[in-house]
This record gives sequence, structure tokens and C-alpha cells, in this order.
Amino acid sequence: MSDDDEHDLRIPMRDGITLSARIWGMDPTNPKPAILEILPYRKRDGTAARDATMHPRFAALGYACLRVDLRGAGESEGLFDDEYSEQELTDIEDTITWISDQSWCTGKVGIQGISWGGFNGLQVAARRPRGLAAVITLCSTVDRFADDIHYKGGCMLAENLGWHATATSWLTMPPDPDLVADWRAIWLERLQTFPHLGAIWSRHQTRDAYWKHGSICEDFAAIEVPVLAIGGWHDGYRNTPAHLLAGLPGIAKAIIGPWNHKYPHIATPEPRLDYVAEAARWWDHWLKGEETGVADDPAARIYLMDGIAPATAYAHRPGRWVALQDWPAKEISQTALPLGADGLGEATPFSRVAKSVPRHGECCGEYFPFGFGPGELPDNQQEDDSRALCFDGPPLETPLAIVGAPTVEITLSADQPRAQLVARLCDVAPDGASTLISYGLLNLAFRNGFEVAEPLTTGQPVTVTLALDQCAYELAPGHCLRLALAPSYWPFAFPEPGNANLTVTAGILTVPCLDTSNIKTPEMQPNPPETAQTHTQLRKGTETKGWNTNESYRTLTIIADHGETQDLSHGLRNSSSVQERWSINPESTDDVKATIQWDRALSRGDITARTELETTLIADETHFRLSTSLRAFEGDTCLFERDWAEDIPRLGAPIS
Repeated sequence: MSDDDEHDLRIPMRDGITLSARIWGMDPTNPKPAILEILPYRKRDGTAARDATMHPRFAALGYACLRVDLRGAGESEGLFDDEYSEQELTDIEDTITWISDQSWCTGKVGIQGISWGGFNGLQVAARRPRGLAAVITLCSTVDRFADDIHYKGGCMLAENLGWHATATSWLTMPPDPDLVADWRAIWLERLQTFPHLGAIWSRHQTRDAYWKHGSICEDFAAIEVPVLAIGGWHDGYRNTPAHLLAGLPGIAKAIIGPWNHKYPHIATPEPRLDYVAEAARWWDHWLKGEETGVADDPAARIYLMDGIAPATAYAHRPGRWVALQDWPAKEISQTALPLGADGLGEATPFSRVAKSVPRHGECCGEYFPFGFGPGELPDNQQEDDSRALCFDGPPLETPLAIVGAPTVEITLSADQPRAQLVARLCDVAPDGASTLISYGLLNLAFRNGFEVAEPLTTGQPVTVTLALDQCAYELAPGHCLRLALAPSYWPFAFPEPGNANLTVTAGILTVPCLDTSNIKTPEMQPNPPETAQTHTQLRKGTETKGWNTNESYRTLTIIADHGETQDLSHGLRNSSSVQERWSINPESTDDVKATIQWDRALSRGDITARTELETTLIADETHFRLSTSLRAFEGDTCLFERDWAEDIPRLGAPIS
């Protein structure tokens, strides 16, 4: 069998349904270790181009590589129920043990994945399936409530709606008609049974059993196999490598580059990492028993970014790789900077107000930068700084390397029982330009923990601690640190209603500072090879993004046409486009709404299947009001229509 001639290998589950796998490098006469990646993102069209940059190379290095679609996705049988459900994790256990039992496998399996696949790889490792020997997780999380795409610090993220729209659009498409004869019947069953995901996620507004399921921070010790964690400083999931290094009792290593939400060999900004070469060192040691040096690698290899002028996109991020032999690193010390009347550094008495400015957050950038179009990264923070309460430090006399998670301890009172605390740490240049270094969010109802919400007592001072995201950033001499505080951050997160103002009377910013005088430079794999073209562009896409004010709303509009491509190996064509509108009344956090529209299509021969989705979320004082419409067409004929509408009570809303 050649390295790439099985596109629909069937893997049986315990309940009789089968999952569809594409496999490279399977040879019954030569058993090999296996590498598994299992996702819902449609191996036939969704990840095919990306898969071609990795799995054939792994196969050439002596591995059987499987890219499997989850139940109810792509060509796999069954029905999708929810992300990281018990059914999903059980299926992955069955998949791993089945692979390990095959004659073409040595019995050792490694699981890798980014985002969804990074999540479920860790989650399944905690269940210790037979055959699983090692994990590589990229751009994932250990805590599904406090640090995920749905909620961050107890604040509902705008991406909770964005992900609902994107996932529904992806997962309600049919199998490839070339591989599945009854594709139309399967498609209709998927459409009829698909859950209203945004409503499920919005109903769980505390860290309850729903979110604890799959949150490996509940029991780090459950993971016994070695874990390599890879992340990016421009990704929404920056914290996981540090959490795994600190939490896992066994072998854990981390690599963090300047990247967005992609595998590091195809990510931006550069410099990139040859992921396959680096991963092969990991797999060769743990799956083949070879001495590759990974056991002696530093605990963390991180890219220390130079402080540069803010921009919404970077082709290359200047900086340097540094090796931290241990984590926490002995070279990192904590510097406490008190808040005072004159800024950062001296604890003099003050009382200052972080006022409710609904437009605070317009410079935030996107939670998941993918490199799809312009304007994904945080812009110059000056306008948002003008809408926030700022504390500046003195100009630096020497460079300052911040590596780790800054924290703030703030004493404040609010004039409303519901409020958020948003903290941004910025690098302010002599010309006034303000570059975002790190940020953190906290719904103040969760100041004592995420399981129980406790409304604030109006006017009563409380002291809260907020950890900002992990970072690795070096400020130049002449620049200064700025801590900016605000009670909302739209359109990054849905604000609490009530237009709360926060009176701040004391605080401490603690900054993790790296002594770079004796830091070693690690060897990296910086030059990924070019891969053969697997797709042709039939129609190019475009993207626009901008703010406007009309009809009493301030609205961010994003329009992205992703064009149309065709797979050169099997001919499947696919296209998609999305429009997003994020609106807020510039005078009131009680008046917020967002609408997202997705169009998606696949074509083969004279068959065209497409969906149209529109979802709207209105956030008022008492409810999240979510509505979704889904239409499915074969050619010009509408085969299916479905509408959902749910009003979900907001946490802390008054009871009528």
C-alpha cells in the first residue's frame, strides 16, 4: 500500500457506528507506531490542505498517520451532540485502542492536535486509554470555563456567539458524495438533529459540572503520558503551556512562539518552526524508543518578542528564542509596582474612577487571529487608553523583559451590583504609541471563585486579584509600562449591564521579570520545507473590516469572502463567506447586539450542497436573546429549514 491511498478507512465504535479516517503510511508487512489527529473539521475539505503539510512527512519518517473525522462530521457516521462530550471522548478511546490492535501498528499511539484536537488529546490522555503513549497539544486549554472561547474570567466572550455560528456552519454540511452513497439522507438527519450550541453554552454561566467535564485542571495527575505543549503569543490560548508545566506531575515540555492560531510551520508572524521535524523528535523518543534528546530539552523554549510599534498584522516579529531549563524559571523574579496618585511605583493615597465607556475595547483585536485578513491583532491602544483609568510607570533606564503572567491586586468599589474588571498592560513609546503586552478579564461576581456568583454591594470596597495572560515581551529603554483599567471590553466580551463605574483606591501590579544575562539560546527547527500544492484557487477571497456609527449604534462590521478552492487529488470544490456585525449603544452597556451570517458550499460534478446560517444575540439587562436560522440547499432547491429562538436569563439579572 502506498503512503496515501486510503481516504475512507472505517474504524468501528463500541455502539456499531464507524468513523472515517484518512491514513498515510499504513503497511501490514511493516508495523509502525501511529499518530492520530481526530477533529470535526472535515478531512476531505476542511483541513485537507493543512494535513498535506504534515502527515505525508510523518509517514515518510516511519509512522502510520491517521486523520479521523469525529462522529457526525465529514464522512463519519452517527450524530454530533456537543464539543468534548462523553460520546466524543469515548469514541476517541475506542479509536486509539483499535489502532493499537491493528497488525500495521506496533501498539504505540501518539495523539496530536490544535485547538479542538489539542483539547480532546489532553482530555483523552486523562482517561488513560490502552495504547496511548504520548501527546502533542497545540493552542488548547486546561480550563473550559475560565480560559476558553466561551468565557474568560467569567465574562462571556463575543466568540461564544462566533463559535456557535462557525461550528454550526461547519458541522451541518454533508459527507462527500464521492465516498458516501446515501450522503443526502445523512445530511438531512444531521440538519434535523443538530443542537442549538450557542444556547447550551450560554445557559451555563458559572463553572458548573458542564464545564468541569473535560477541564483537565480538575485532576492534572490523571495524565501520565509525556506531553509537549505548543502555543503562540498571538493566539487566544496563551496560558496552557505554563499551566501544564506547573500542573502535570509527569514529563511536560513547552514551546511558545510569536504565532497565531495555527500549526507553527504555517503560522504568522514569522519566524516559523518546522513542526514536523520538532514533533518527530518527540514521537521518535516516546513511540520508537530512540534517543533524540527530548528528555533533556529545557522545560520551556520561548520566543521573547521585542517591543515594537503596534500594528494589526505582522509578517515577522523581531525577538529571540530563549531556553528556560525549569518552570517556574529561577531566572524570573516578581517585581511589585504599587499604584499611587502619580502612577506606578509608589503607593501614595488616591481615589480615581474607571468610568463606564461602552466604546472601550475598539482597539482589542480578535480572540483568534488566523491570518485570514487584515486587522486581526490589537491596534494602537491609545484610543482605548483614553477611555480607561491609566497608571503609568517612569521611563525605563534599561531593557525590561516580562516573561510569565502579570497580576494585579486592586481595591475598588462599584456603583452597580454587576460589573467587570478589565486590565490591560501596555508598552508606551516616547511618541505615545501604546502596544498591548497582556490583558485579563474578571466578572466581579466571581471575585471569590467561578462556581458561585456573588453580586457586589454597591459602594462597598473589595480587593480582587486578576491574573493577566502569559506573555514574553521586552520593553526598550525610554519606554514605560502602563496599566489600564476599565469596567467593560466590547466587542471582545459582552459587557455587564448597568453602566458600572469603578472607584479604585489601591492596587499592586506584579510583573514577572526575566534576567536575560545568562539565558541560553536553544536550537530550533526554523525552516519548514515547501510542500507540494494540493489545491487550486478557483476564486480569490476578500476581507474588509471597519467601524461605523448609525441608528444610535457603534458597529464593527467584518465581511470575509474566503473564495473557492478545488482539491487537486479528488476534485471536491468548497467555498464559504461570513459577515459579522458587532453593535453597542455608545451610551449604554444595556444595549448590545451581534449578528453573524455564514454561507458555505461544496460541489462535485453536478452536485452542489450549501447552507445559509444567520444567528443574532441581543444582550439586555435581563436576558441573552439568541435566535438562529439554518437553510440547506441542493442546487437551487431548499431541502431544509429550521429556526431556533431562546431567551436565556443572565447571571445576576433581577427576578421579575
